[in-house]
Amino acid sequence: MMVRQALHEATQYLKQARCDNPRLDAEVLLMKAWEATPTQLFIRALDELPQKVHENFQDMLEQRYQRQPIAYITGCKEFWSRDFEVSPDVLIPRPETEHLIEEVLKCYPDQDAAYDFSEIGTGSGCIAITLACEYPHAKILATDISEKALDIARKNAAKHGVLKRIHFRQGDLYQAFPNDLSPLDILLSNPPYLSLQHMDDIEQELRYEPRIALTDQQDGLSLMRQILSGACRWLKPHGYCLVETGLGGLPETHKPLVLDHPYYDLAGILRGGLYHHKAL
Repeated sequence: MMVRQALHEATQYLKQARCDNPRLDAEVLLMKAWEATPTQLFIRALDELPQKVHENFQDMLEQRYQRQPIAYITGCKEFWSRDFEVSPDVLIPRPETEHLIEEVLKCYPDQDAAYDFSEIGTGSGCIAITLACEYPHAKILATDISEKALDIARKNAAKHGVLKRIHFRQGDLYQAFPNDLSPLDILLSNPPYLSLQHMDDIEQELRYEPRIALTDQQDGLSLMRQILSGACRWLKPHGYCLVETGLGGLPETHKPLVLDHPYYDLAGILRGGLYHHKAL
């Protein structure tokens, strides 16, 4: 079977599964099965598809037909122009989370300074690792309740050459923080912010992602409240706490931690909030 025909049949097959981008999905999966670039795939359009590649491609298509996320099938996802290993043990990095990185860069434009950062709920490590790459002199503590997630994060940190500058610790929220932790310039988190009610309406792909990374099993704000309420103990005076959010919005806080500003994406959708430690 020629490559062009294989892609056409795969696209029609994925349309039956109501995938949002069946042609793109088919191309991504074939590139993975063949270890080919987009240019190579284009050049080979009239070539015969090797049997082994065809078999691998069909296996991947079957998984996608069941609406498994592309990132879990290929085992990787791009974030901030870097590739990260992912598995069903971690949340898939999303483009909207890149706004969180943008906010940090606005707060601390001097990327050569020696900052102290921490991330709660690191998952694949994409946020902590991106910050380590963007701030080569920063020290970073990255925590997660899941040891399996931390295994993935460590692999990604090693891949991007920052493993020595990120301290990974397992634990629930602040329980993972060592008592001798240096005061932080910024504390970040993309916590589970879907409410239990919203979980009934999520798309099929989301059902493959770790539930513990999606919902707090309550109103979507309970973990965020805990993070914000405990932040000042760990922040430097005038340090920041930055959280990503969704439909539930942002919880109220009490002084000395105050909302500096909410931040939005280009479509005007609320994506998170930057909180300032207004030291007394």
